[in-house]
Amino acid sequence: MVYIVTNHLISVALCALGAEKVVSNELRKLHFTILDTARGRVRFSSDTAGLYRALMSLRAADRLLLECGRFPAGDFDKLFTGTSAVPWETLVPPGMGLKVAKVRSGRSLLAAETSIQAVVHKAAAARLCKAHKVERLPSDTGDGKTPIAELRVYIDKDTVQILLDLSGEPLFKRGYRTEGGLAPLRETTAASLLFLSGWKRKFPLYDPFCGSGTIAIEASLYAWDMAPNLGRSFALSSLVPGDRKLEEAIRGELLGRINTERVIRIEGSDSSRRSVALAESNARRAYDIARGKAPGQGIQTGEKLPFMPGFKPLPMTASRARTEPGFIITNPPYGKRLGERAESEALYRDMGMLSTRFPGWKLAVISDHPGFESFFGREADTIKKITNGAIDSFLYEFTSL
Repeated sequence: MVYIVTNHLISVALCALGAEKVVSNELRKLHFTILDTARGRVRFSSDTAGLYRALMSLRAADRLLLECGRFPAGDFDKLFTGTSAVPWETLVPPGMGLKVAKVRSGRSLLAAETSIQAVVHKAAAARLCKAHKVERLPSDTGDGKTPIAELRVYIDKDTVQILLDLSGEPLFKRGYRTEGGLAPLRETTAASLLFLSGWKRKFPLYDPFCGSGTIAIEASLYAWDMAPNLGRSFALSSLVPGDRKLEEAIRGELLGRINTERVIRIEGSDSSRRSVALAESNARRAYDIARGKAPGQGIQTGEKLPFMPGFKPLPMTASRARTEPGFIITNPPYGKRLGERAESEALYRDMGMLSTRFPGWKLAVISDHPGFESFFGREADTIKKITNGAIDSFLYEFTSL
């Protein structure tokens, strides 16, 4: 089956493994119909306006893709025929190149990913060349000047799914973070942690390893009712289904919903003064985006406003509760990210003091270390698997310290 661009579009939101439920809940709150869920993917139906709303509003999704075709193919002839049947000219405009960026095949007769990539590209390019009356499509020179439509191909049980990227840059690139720390947490993963932990904006939130401030800033965006991707552009607008006027209308609508008057109790600290300066700068850039301004570069200075998250240079061992119990949600340095497993284990032991410094608080810690609990000194009430980029990690949750 192939899909022609109409007001009924099939789309796929990609996310971290372990964040599928979070993304599904987000889509339902945005009034989309969920079709099915797989590992790292949530499939749903939409129209063009909905695609823009999802691109701007989803907090935990890494990419948004349009499903162009879905068909059975047990050999390369059927793969070529099925790909050729997709109405590519209703998706990719003249003057744009084509790239098959990723192929995944499992439990299928077609398993050679490079061959799959070549056949899909050949079939799609042949149809586009015929429709646009050109001999060949523009090629990707690597200089970023030639527009390129990116495809992804997933084959499972001999069923082919061809997807067109609508995001451009991945959705975790919000625009407020111009620099990260030594090992920054993805913005989408940080947002997933907030939802998975059960945090609500009425509760205090503290991150004793704030780094460049990602967890606290993502919490602030949620508390402000700010769609996280308002300050960036999307590949969708360069494709045939795109509509820049519609995009700006939805952006304006979402900007109008932001409420930075709400006082929040969101704080972070870090032993590195440079990290704290980065966190403060990133928070200011997020606030600029909320006001419809282009975010500045480099270190930002100025008076802290009451609705912005607070950051201060402070080692975790010196931190203590300053409000009634809330949530500690944090991403401490750990082995695979920083290369010093012994140092991270010593740090986990030191984190045991949080129980006396933050009595009654809930703790959620993301780590790649399966033995975190033994060093921390307590068994977690729940453990959830989640990926942070390419790193398989665990979210350890403690209901009350």
